[in-house]
Amino acid sequence: MPPITTYTKPLTAEQVTRLKSVLQEGCYTFEAKPYCLYAASKNKLNVLVYEKGPKVLVQGKETQEFVTNVLEPLILGVAELGYEEVHHPEMYEPHIGVDESGKGDFFGPLVIAGVYVDADVARKLRDIGAVDSKKISSDAKISQLAAAIRAVPGLRWEVVQINPTKYNELYSKFGNLNRLLAWGHATAIESLLDKVPDCPRALSDQFANPAVLQKALRTKGRQIELVQRTKAESDPAVAAASILARDVFVKWLDQNSSRYEIDLPKGVSSVVKENARKIFDKAGVEGLGTVAKMHFKTSNEVCGNFNSTNFDHSAGFSSKEVLAESKDKGI
Repeated sequence: MPPITTYTKPLTAEQVTRLKSVLQEGCYTFEAKPYCLYAASKNKLNVLVYEKGPKVLVQGKETQEFVTNVLEPLILGVAELGYEEVHHPEMYEPHIGVDESGKGDFFGPLVIAGVYVDADVARKLRDIGAVDSKKISSDAKISQLAAAIRAVPGLRWEVVQINPTKYNELYSKFGNLNRLLAWGHATAIESLLDKVPDCPRALSDQFANPAVLQKALRTKGRQIELVQRTKAESDPAVAAASILARDVFVKWLDQNSSRYEIDLPKGVSSVVKENARKIFDKAGVEGLGTVAKMHFKTSNEVCGNFNSTNFDHSAGFSSKEVLAESKDKGI
């Protein structure tokens, strides 16, 4: 397993004070940073303690050594790093992990990925450094990890890619992002259960009332244990799913930026709005709807007094039809 270069952990108020003393005794250099109680650095290591939580973020090439030799024994009083299988055996039991990418981005699809792991697969994912995609800032690194994940022997995966045109249709039908997300997660789970029908459990990040996803599951999904919790990305199956989903999302933006000869950036920044206006001026609401999620308030800001609930109420669909398309070319 490659050495970790980033590590996050919640702290108590007492641990915050104790860690500061340890860093002072270790001759770390302190500086003020936004949202931090304090931030310190030394050599190739940065230690930031955030107000919210509070929590500590350790970054740099010496992260693993610091966590193992300083943070765990002197502050946390536990030895967890490298002992995940002992402390969290459920991560290594057969299960499905599900995560999504693109839900907060104006441009691009909503992508939901599901990954099935057992103990051997979970260990291989740990060894290649599969972590939550939100902790990986490099698109190239995401692509590299996604390729390594897909090559893991025994790993089963599924991607549901809902491209903007279909996304806008489905949003009009569901009328609620959480219901649409639940449908996508349930579709990924059901599809994986076709491949591994004896899987006993599925894990998803909790994005809404748990009953929303439970209700969206169909016959097979309702026969397994469904677990929803915050920070589910710490699980290897969910982390792998987050990387696969992010990889598909990023590649769609790249491919369609080239196709439309205009950059389709992530997020909802001022650049996003500026480029959305260019597309709207050239192709109108319908043209923008082929690359963007039209229920975002960005649509009104770009298109004027635009009502997304009246956008493209096209014919109905079936989940089987949508999933079949998603496997081949996205929706």
